[in-house]
Amino acid sequence: MKKLLLLITLWAPILIMAQSENNKITEQFLQSFADAFNAHDTKAIMMHMTEDCIFEASAGAEKNGEKFIGQEAVSKAFEAVFATFPDAHWAHARHFISGNRGFSEWTFTGTKSDGSKVEVTGCDLFTFKNGKIAVKNSYRKNRLIGAMK
Repeated sequence: MKKLLLLITLWAPILIMAQSENNKITEQFLQSFADAFNAHDTKAIMMHMTEDCIFEASAGAEKNGEKFIGQEAVSKAFEAVFATFPDAHWAHARHFISGNRGFSEWTFTGTKSDGSKVEVTGCDLFTFKNGKIAVKNSYRKNRLIGAMK
């Protein structure tokens, strides 16, 4: 029963958006996106994103972080996050929308395989297209090594 409730929570907003005539993004849609991340459900995450989606990570060699383009590359990037942080969790999500742009604030926690812990605040800046997320540009605070006790 609990699993069924989780599936309904994750998929209902996606199905509602798919049938919406104006494809207007709602806070509920962004919350279902966050819920899919917390469930580590890459398929549900990608249902929220356009085919030509872009994910700009908060880290990477480029000044804007590493950029992933298209469903396959973006999906693999998210799977890598879950592999690096098997207990990855985004808490205290708050969502804001203005036209075809929006953002979500959150607190990320996770533990790497070496036991090191991460707890930082961050946000995602979104660009929407046709009722889905076209661009997810992520930012997060950095904490000095050893700051976590």
